[in-house]
Amino acid sequence: MAANQPQSILATDVGSTTTKAILIEKRGDEYRLVTRGEMPTTVEAPWENVMIGVRKSIKRVEEIVQRSILDDQGHLLRPKQGNKGVDYYVSTSSAGGGLQMMVAGLVTHISADSAHRAALGAGAVVLDVIAVDDGRSTSEQITRITHLRPDIILMSGGVDGGSVSYLAAMAETIVQANPQPRFGATYKLPLVFAGNKDAADIVDSVCEGIIEVHMVENVRPRPDVENLGPAREAIHDLFMNHVMAQAPGYGELMKWVDATIMPTPGAVGYIVQVMAKQYKTTIIGVDIGGATTDVFSEFSGTFTRTVSANLGMSYSICNVYEQAGYENIRRWVPFEVDKEGLSNWISNKMVRPTTIPQTLSNLILEQALAREALRLSFEHHRQLARKIEQEELSVVWRSMKDAVKSSFGTEIIDLKKLGILVGSGGVLSHAPRRNQAALMLLDAFQPEGFCQLAVDSIFMMPHLGVLASQYPEIAAEVFDKDCLVRLGTCIAPSGSGRDGKPALKVKVTMPDGRVVDEAVVFGEIKRIPLGVGETATVDAEPVAPLDLGAGKGKRVVAQVVQGGLVGIVLDCRGRPLALPSDDSRRVEKLVTWIQAMDAYPMDAIRKYVEESPVAAAAVAAQDEKGGKRGGLLSRVRR
Repeated sequence: MAANQPQSILATDVGSTTTKAILIEKRGDEYRLVTRGEMPTTVEAPWENVMIGVRKSIKRVEEIVQRSILDDQGHLLRPKQGNKGVDYYVSTSSAGGGLQMMVAGLVTHISADSAHRAALGAGAVVLDVIAVDDGRSTSEQITRITHLRPDIILMSGGVDGGSVSYLAAMAETIVQANPQPRFGATYKLPLVFAGNKDAADIVDSVCEGIIEVHMVENVRPRPDVENLGPAREAIHDLFMNHVMAQAPGYGELMKWVDATIMPTPGAVGYIVQVMAKQYKTTIIGVDIGGATTDVFSEFSGTFTRTVSANLGMSYSICNVYEQAGYENIRRWVPFEVDKEGLSNWISNKMVRPTTIPQTLSNLILEQALAREALRLSFEHHRQLARKIEQEELSVVWRSMKDAVKSSFGTEIIDLKKLGILVGSGGVLSHAPRRNQAALMLLDAFQPEGFCQLAVDSIFMMPHLGVLASQYPEIAAEVFDKDCLVRLGTCIAPSGSGRDGKPALKVKVTMPDGRVVDEAVVFGEIKRIPLGVGETATVDAEPVAPLDLGAGKGKRVVAQVVQGGLVGIVLDCRGRPLALPSDDSRRVEKLVTWIQAMDAYPMDAIRKYVEESPVAAAAVAAQDEKGGKRGGLLSRVRR
């Protein structure tokens, strides 16, 4: 660490509902999290000044560490002198709904998709994507733009040197909509033009006097080239220096910080990219909130972020129910839940979004919904996580099939190559048992091969993301030591098999030299304890046609795995994971997996099994099949 690096760092995240402050200090030769403080965000009436919430969250930190960070007038004390102040201050923000954008392009699945990815990578919530071929009339598009009132519009379309007429028409549509900014009434709405460079002058002239146009390089200068960086940088700069400067209190906050304020999702994405380089592996990160679920990935040097703006665990929980459907949610519940009762419970959760489950049955229902929100968000992410392959050959003499394939890009998510899966958000970070978080991640993402599982301890990834833009080594150290809660490593062969048939043999050489041999049958989960900070060497041999990444039935030798709070999870339930359609068998499977993962108290699960008609049928069927001694209920009781 360089001698001129700060000894104490204050970071805040001004969220939509809460403002969170953390204090990081150098203790000896390492940087560590000292404490955190949290207070309600004050961007809306009656306060209308984010600095009130910022100061209160910092005051909370002061109370905990018993030292002054603000002076008597509420100003930040720095540099640190004795037992007062801090050396460095950074902040992120998603208050007021964060960065809200609209994207306009010519072709939905080419230029508009690229612009969509650019906006998401900049930390935006994309309200809508307007395109010439989206099936809506011009009047419908105008109404939509006017109603949504985005902070910034990103416009793309056309390869460099191509036609300009459609771009001129799109610019006229945006001008006719004349959307008004959410914050401030005296500045023009920014439009970032990242399309055909030959259309720049005409777009500028169409928008003159009404919308402020900012020109950047084309996001798709050729059908087989995607250039997202310049658009992302322009969006970030406009958001912080123009949009947020209009928000109440941000002018003062911008004077306090030592680095540019970053949108919260953008900061989380940045720390994901830093950790992919730090660990030299592929990463998927997910942040499941009350209103949205963000998914981040770094594969093959390509970073992707997506926002499922209508999938969350409180404000958007009804959307999760609507999109997933009753059957997909109840399949994760090991007891009977009727459709009306589930609908009522979900509606109450939306009406009272800050409530937490008061009973184990409600917790199981909430975590069942979380699985579906995560699954749907990841499916959305995979559709957009694509890489445009640059071709050396001229499009003129390539086949039309190849040209179209190059324009759409190729999917880059390969779960066999996934190194780390990190979960964040209340339902994962604050699960009563870490084993529950691990099981939710396994069920929703279904990682294959060898994959580390982890969760964000107290949602400090945004703070560390903005810190990483200036001090990546400090951010990486704190992330590894204080943010990342290691759950362990999942070993999961892909493919299908028959229940009860041999699926996987593993030989684990433990840190103390002991060798643990395990055989797992298809449809089963087993765990091997391996603590945090411990590593083990694994030889694993799947039974064909199952595959651990080396090929069907091919052995993997001397794989080093990380331990954690859950340990090593041998997941032989198949990929893709399929639950039995028969209720009795489904409940039997769920109870078996819960017991193997130690996810919930088994005495309570036993009560549900005994009282639920569906579960009782499973008990009867299993007892009749294997005798009461080996039946489901007797296993649960044991």
